[in-house]
Amino acid sequence: MHPGLKTHPAKTVIILTGPTASGKTAVAIQLARHFNTEIISADSRQCYREMNIGVARPSPEELAAVPHHFIASHHIHDEVTAALFEEWALKKAKQLFEKRDVLIMVGGTGLYIKAFCEGLDAIPGIDPVIRQQVITGYEEKGLDWLREEIRKKDPLFAEKGETQNPQRMMRALEVVLSTGQPIFSYHKKNKAGRDFRIIKAGLELSREELHRNIHTRVDKMMEQGLPEEVKSLLPYRHLNALQTVGYSELFDYFDGTVSLEKAVEKIKTHTRQYAKRQLTWFRKDQEIRWFSPSAFSEMLTWMEEYPW
Repeated sequence: MHPGLKTHPAKTVIILTGPTASGKTAVAIQLARHFNTEIISADSRQCYREMNIGVARPSPEELAAVPHHFIASHHIHDEVTAALFEEWALKKAKQLFEKRDVLIMVGGTGLYIKAFCEGLDAIPGIDPVIRQQVITGYEEKGLDWLREEIRKKDPLFAEKGETQNPQRMMRALEVVLSTGQPIFSYHKKNKAGRDFRIIKAGLELSREELHRNIHTRVDKMMEQGLPEEVKSLLPYRHLNALQTVGYSELFDYFDGTVSLEKAVEKIKTHTRQYAKRQLTWFRKDQEIRWFSPSAFSEMLTWMEEYPW
């Protein structure tokens, strides 16, 4: 048998991923306690200080239980990208490895995890004329025009990208128009070398249970004061960070274009759709071993005996 995870001298990052509302935070804390270590978040929304309820940030009790990193670490005015996350998380991992042999990375942002594990190729500079054309097109013709342009010019992004987020779509469109290549083509073909081991585990639930969790979570967010949180962010609604599920729908409510009941229904629908896209992304990664959130002992045994 190969040496156990805890006894082997190599540094190791355990990646814990899965769709939203699958129970990642609780399991990550269990893992961190078991290995006496810390957690790096790989969530593209929980890093913003001004966003709390709507991004399902871990509770104060959960954050106090185990040290977390990349949680409330940036402002909504900051441009946070997968490339920034790669640089930030590698630096943080190196720092934490000075006192820990095992780290936990948890999150559902597939591109962030891919960047950390494999690296990203740099995207060539964008022609400023094209960038302005894309911005003007969106401002004058709206979201439907942007989605149609993406569908025609970059069907892969239309299928797998963040099509609820106009900033991400404008970025994808300007890249394909400037470079002739879809934005996902800049994901590294040759994985970057890392001087630590990576073990990937995913959490899966039945479709019915996942949807039930999503609906329960959204209802709880509303009870916790999500409308008030979103209302306080109305002056910043144009920022990229806020072009996201749970905020966009309530901005529409405050505009008077939908009822509160309809906005909540849309949040649930868009969250289910997001979870489906997450699963589609992660299912393609053959290195991920899938577990039920309740199968902690089984997961731990697999990790302890993980081969080189």
